[in-house]
Amino acid sequence: MKETYIAYFDETGDDGNNTNSSDTFLLTSIYMPVNSWQRNYDIITNLRKKLKQKYNFHIKEEMHTKHFLCDKDPYRKYNWTKEQKQEILKEFTLVICNLDISIINVMIDKRKIKRSDYKVLENALTYNIQRIENDSNGKWNYIIIIDKGRVVPMRKTARAIRAYNPIYSKFSMKTKNQPIRNLIEDILEKDSKESYFIQLCDFVSYFTHLYQKCCVEKQPLPNRIANCIDERFIGSVMQTLKSNNKLNLNANKKSTFGIVKYPK
Repeated sequence: MKETYIAYFDETGDDGNNTNSSDTFLLTSIYMPVNSWQRNYDIITNLRKKLKQKYNFHIKEEMHTKHFLCDKDPYRKYNWTKEQKQEILKEFTLVICNLDISIINVMIDKRKIKRSDYKVLENALTYNIQRIENDSNGKWNYIIIIDKGRVVPMRKTARAIRAYNPIYSKFSMKTKNQPIRNLIEDILEKDSKESYFIQLCDFVSYFTHLYQKCCVEKQPLPNRIANCIDERFIGSVMQTLKSNNKLNLNANKKSTFGIVKYPK
């Protein structure tokens, strides 16, 4: 009997195919064996208790990384120093490294889109599921849980690739149909406020976004974020995740951190 995994998803950026609000759209998945879920949950819960004792960070307060870095509500009320905020971010990074999980990041560079009908969200989801499927290699099944708001197009996409999932040959431009076989049930949704794991997806997704923006493209960080962290801090978070084998580097062997990037 196959083992079952749970995959959580969250994103950074706007999924419209124009660049008005964001140049890229990044979809992150964190997946784990069902048998590891309770241990993972306990580790995160202990972190939140620790942060409550040390920084008065309310246990039920959602960790929304962008708003945290920009010192927006509800985080402004805590009056944390720059150093304290960095310590909180380090704590989250180290806890992620202590979990029994794998991470896949898929980035759609909307500046390279040439077709007006290109579906950003649907393509990002397809590429991410394909790589979870590859990692499964038929040895385990998995279910997907996402934040509220995009469940209709994501369910439709997941259903579609169960029947038709064209994969390009490594040796030619021809495709073969390789339907998704190990995803069970429709994609399910849960409010991120009620899911520590979706919040961790948000954390990884946003730092991967910052890495692309700041470390790869050498764009300046927004002032509010630059008041808290810099390029070295961002690179350190990504390197820590990689060094602790949390990033699925097989997702894209040509990328330092396994980031899948489309369009080609």
